[in-house]
Amino acid sequence: MREKSVMDGASEELERRSRYLSSLIERTKVKGDANQEEDKREKEKEKGRDDGGDGRKIEDDLKEMENIRVRAADMPRELQRRAFRCARETLSGMPKLDSKRLALVLKKEFDSSYGPAWHCIVGTSFGSYVTHSLGGFLYFSIEKVYILLFRTAVEPLDHQRP
Repeated sequence: MREKSVMDGASEELERRSRYLSSLIERTKVKGDANQEEDKREKEKEKGRDDGGDGRKIEDDLKEMENIRVRAADMPRELQRRAFRCARETLSGMPKLDSKRLALVLKKEFDSSYGPAWHCIVGTSFGSYVTHSLGGFLYFSIEKVYILLFRTAVEPLDHQRP
């Protein structure tokens, strides 16, 4: 009897998290579409001007964003740009898609730059259901390659020896 109530509670929690993540993805899609429109307008308005103090031109950002589509994101723009750049550079050096190699490169890049516990899934068709740390989730595509990059919290285990 108690087992059933524990399972019901776990199922309810899983369903609650699923609804939350679905709403987050939906909001990000809407926000992403609005941001793409805003980026296009700004490009036309500010052609040739710096985009925000990092010394890069808007044309450079847009060229880099060519064929990149953000599917869902909970990550600062700076980190997103770094992921896009790293993925594009790695892909351009591959004669044929090597999903494992691309995933490894992105994971190592983010682990070394932003701390441990980054995970990366790369492929042309996959499903996923993950829990991520706040500000550490990016799902995007470059042409037909889909990339899921996310961070999880790492907590040390207190091992008690008998």
